[in-house]
Formats: sequence, C-alpha cells, structure tokens
Amino acid sequence: MSSRSYPLRIPDNLIELAEARAKEERTDRATVLRQLLYAGAEDYVVELVKQDRISISRAAELLDSSVHRVQRLIRERGVETGSNLEEYERSVRVARELL
Repeated sequence: MSSRSYPLRIPDNLIELAEARAKEERTDRATVLRQLLYAGAEDYVVELVKQDRISISRAAELLDSSVHRVQRLIRERGVETGSNLEEYERSVRVARELL
C-alpha cells in the first residue's frame, strides 16, 4: 500500500482524543489518527456494500485487505450480503428454463 502526505486541519478536540489514546496505547499521535481514519473508512465501505454501491472485492481493494477479512467485517456489523431465499428460488427457476 502506498501512502502520501496530505495537509489537513484537525479540530482540537480530535487531537486531544488522539493524544489520550496514544498515551493509553503507548504509541504516537500520528498512528492513532491513521487508525481512526481507517476505522471511519471501514464504516463507510461497509455502508457502500450494504447499499450495493460497491462489491466486496472492491471494498477489499479500497481497504487494502482480503475479501475474507471484508466479509468478516461486514458480518460483524450485521450486514447481510449474498442472495436471499427469494433470489435463490428465482435463479433456480431461470436455470431450469434454460435447460
């Protein structure tokens, strides 16, 4: 995964929160800010998948992660993916018609 520097204004209260977490986790503020940004990106990507706006494989690309990890993340957040019973039954009918 490549990265780049980006100028960004961060509200004081978020800096304070990042500093508190950095102290608690014994890490630096920049690492905590990246973790918080990534957590927000995960939330957004899960929402996009939930709305069928992107595929799970695209979500994995955006998060620089595996499809399996994204599927687990989606399940943990209570989002159902894949076909439901009605869609399955319809696909079976279509397949039979094609034979």
